[in-house]
Amino acid sequence: MINLPGMDGVAWRGFVYAIFILNFVFVCQLLLLPPLVSALGGKSGNAAELFERVSQSVKMKRYSEALDDLNAAIEADSTLSEAYWHRASILRQICRCKSLVIGLKLRLLCWKKLILIDRANCSLLMRKYEESEKNYKLLLLLNPRNSAAEKELSQLSQSRSALETALSLFETGGFAKALDYVDKVVLVFSPACAKAKLLKVKLLLATKDYSNAISESGYLLKEDENDLDALLLRGLAYYYLADHDVAMRHYQKGLRLDPEHGELKKAYFGLKNLLKKTKSAEDNVNKGKLRLAVEDFKGALSLDPNHLAHNVHLHLGLCKVLVKLGRGRDALISCTEALNIDGDLIDALVQRGEAKLLTEDWEGAVDDLKSAAQKSPQDMNIREALMRAEKSLKLSKRRDWYKILGVSKTASVSEIKRAYKKLALQWHPDKNVDNREEAEAQFREIAAAYEVLGDEEKRTRYDRGEDIEDMGMGGGAGGFDPFGGGGQQYTFHFEGGFPGGFGGFNF
Repeated sequence: MINLPGMDGVAWRGFVYAIFILNFVFVCQLLLLPPLVSALGGKSGNAAELFERVSQSVKMKRYSEALDDLNAAIEADSTLSEAYWHRASILRQICRCKSLVIGLKLRLLCWKKLILIDRANCSLLMRKYEESEKNYKLLLLLNPRNSAAEKELSQLSQSRSALETALSLFETGGFAKALDYVDKVVLVFSPACAKAKLLKVKLLLATKDYSNAISESGYLLKEDENDLDALLLRGLAYYYLADHDVAMRHYQKGLRLDPEHGELKKAYFGLKNLLKKTKSAEDNVNKGKLRLAVEDFKGALSLDPNHLAHNVHLHLGLCKVLVKLGRGRDALISCTEALNIDGDLIDALVQRGEAKLLTEDWEGAVDDLKSAAQKSPQDMNIREALMRAEKSLKLSKRRDWYKILGVSKTASVSEIKRAYKKLALQWHPDKNVDNREEAEAQFREIAAAYEVLGDEEKRTRYDRGEDIEDMGMGGGAGGFDPFGGGGQQYTFHFEGGFPGGFGGFNF
């Protein structure tokens, strides 16, 4: 060791340590100072260049890069007030929160149960607002008179409050009001907030505005084509519009990215099951297996009662099958369900008219078929069905001669004659002195019934539904009056006579 004059061993070691420390500090400056200087403006160290770079990153929606630059600049100079301002502004706009997940249940019983908010995760978003607020306050400490910062801090407070209100309304089913808060406040002051945009899509779905839900989720997918939440929600929007092929493609793309994504799996397999049940019902109709088709239609309808765009066709298909099976009352229910969804569905009006014919609601059948004919005046099948209904209505208003004589429509000639003799004797006016007027009226009805049913030709025409009012019967019951008019007499002759010795009588 070289000994310098006047220095002992201890002094020498101290001198060496001092030299070592100085060299260590110098090396640290060489390694660490350039990144910090770069954060303040690249090679020139100019802060203006840094903020210009940050501004360009924001325009290109590269928010993470902008925040990284600002964080580095603040680490290099904690008094750089403008860096706090830029950072606070970006955090306010994006309300970024990687862990924010607004839960979505896919069993579509009703939207109040469908979309559940995970409050714990949403609090992370609120903490990001708090981080933005903290940056604004640091800025105001460094620059108390910054009016622009005060204004943005106020906007931040409004945005956070509006988002909290929207989330609360979302949970309680106030979807329209929640949408107003998101659209008119949150996204005004935090326009780049991806999670607020996602919430907006869910609110659009909840309010059944599927077209706008498709548009808004499309914007999200332009920013990130692998956004699983956006793929799921856009698929749901297409699903509810019954565009099942496009919905399926969205679900499949999401599952290729994450095969174990629970909500995407539910949506995908739910749609597959619905399409399978629907096809089975249609195949059974084509094969003539109508009872099996009924069960398949009912099974498909039970899968998702809220899928109205598809269910309207399931209800109509079920109604048609039930009409073919002669189950008028059940068919009436199914057709009415279809018309509740789409009141202008002509096929449903026609089928409900047929169902009403089966239940002998003649006037209701005419009303439905008239409405269908007005909507489709060139359809001859509808016109033919309307003519049948009008004829049935007319027939329903005429006297039922079979009922008056108390016989079935298949009664033989001898059965009709026996019934007539029995009733004529029962209501003979001479045997009903105390209620002669009623007896005469009943007697007229009985005679008129026999006048038609006792004549083979007239009975055949009556059974065909032809008008026989103009058959020459004068009087009220088809015009036939056994008591005559203007003093005329009518004589009844019964072969074998009436019981009790009446061989014939005139009055």
